[in-house]
Amino acid sequence: MGQDGIGHIAFNSAATTQVMGYAALVVILAEGGLGTKWKEIRPVLSSASVLATVGVAISVGVTAAGAHYLVGLEWRQALIIGAVVSSTDAAAVFSVLRRIPLPARVTGTLEAESGFNDAPVVILVVAFSTAGPVEHWYVLLGEIALELAIGAALGIAVGWIGSWGLRHVALPASGLYPIAVMAIAVTAYAAGALGHGSGFLAVYLASMVLGNARLPHWPATRGFAEGLGWIAQIGMFVVLGLLVTPHELGDDVWPALVIGLVLTMVARPLSVVGSLAPFRVPWREQALMSWAGLRGAVPIILATIPMVNGVAGSRRIFNIVFVLVVVYTLVQGPTLPWLARTLRLGEQGEASDLGIESAPLERLRGHLLSVSVPEGSRMHGVEVSELRLPPGAAVTLVVREGESFVPMPTTVLQHDDELLVVATDPVRDAAERRLRAVAHGGKLAGWLGTDRGGDGR
Repeated sequence: MGQDGIGHIAFNSAATTQVMGYAALVVILAEGGLGTKWKEIRPVLSSASVLATVGVAISVGVTAAGAHYLVGLEWRQALIIGAVVSSTDAAAVFSVLRRIPLPARVTGTLEAESGFNDAPVVILVVAFSTAGPVEHWYVLLGEIALELAIGAALGIAVGWIGSWGLRHVALPASGLYPIAVMAIAVTAYAAGALGHGSGFLAVYLASMVLGNARLPHWPATRGFAEGLGWIAQIGMFVVLGLLVTPHELGDDVWPALVIGLVLTMVARPLSVVGSLAPFRVPWREQALMSWAGLRGAVPIILATIPMVNGVAGSRRIFNIVFVLVVVYTLVQGPTLPWLARTLRLGEQGEASDLGIESAPLERLRGHLLSVSVPEGSRMHGVEVSELRLPPGAAVTLVVREGESFVPMPTTVLQHDDELLVVATDPVRDAAERRLRAVAHGGKLAGWLGTDRGGDGR
């Protein structure tokens, strides 16, 4: 649709692209945070944080050196490219990894890294794109640490206050809950930005708090966020495509391939090994995480920062980043499942988790839980009485093959059943934990140490 396409649409506003890209990134990070499970990210929080900070520093240095010595870019341009492409793309990581059955430690680390590393990378790109000499490294480190701390504090605070309000205030319509959740996420970004912190980190952490808070009408909220995330990604790529002028890319293909090769085969593996060495991560997982450093639209958006600031050669930087991202995303994304199988990191036998939706019953001071029994769940073949739900919770209705009936204690549950469970406020969490435990461990869950209810949704 652009200047060299059918529509011949002339669009050259890097500033507009940057604003729209930032807005889309807020939505994408919110969707990613809402889908991040705390029980998976908690054990890897330290390693993911180091990978998002120390790993970024290693990647920037190695990639910038390659761009300078192999391609001949001056140091400022090389540092900008190194910083821009060192950010893994949240949308790419979330969309690919959640379709591959990987160990929770690998998925949690990569998802957390993609949510955390946008903040320090934005600071570095802005610093390198500012007119005049680049500040001393210790000043940049101080700015990064301060902005991350402010953004984290504000994001967690906004998320906690928002989740508390949504759990204690009944909105007049169920359709308002998804809108309220996204509004809280955007508020977190605004609070972080106005507080001179990292708005991107704030929105990700606030969304993660909301996503693990057992909010009412959760599946509807999750689906709404995913839909907005897709719209944001599509809109972002359309605008980026309009900004690119294809006939100008020819001279930058070779430099992009060389820099991308340095990034993929040298900088990313070194950043993973250097960051995760203290955590004793198995080499197979390190190999997969090295290859799974996916780049998407985010680096292209960040490449508009030097264009807006008028950095010399900024158009070439943008073209190089665009070609690099397109080529290496097409190489890395489709090959991730194959690499996971080759490294024997898949978890095909993992039991499917339950889909549980909660609707508040204000007058009864309780909740109506809608429970789906998916394929692979060990709840199949369990009698209703064997669920051993806590007092105050009961299975009131079963929907099977389009027909509903009130179950007996001896009713045997089957795959694809839909259960309606009524639970009072004091036992709601215990009932959910028990249902998830049975789904993973069968009727003897809890007695054989297979109670895996945890904090998952």
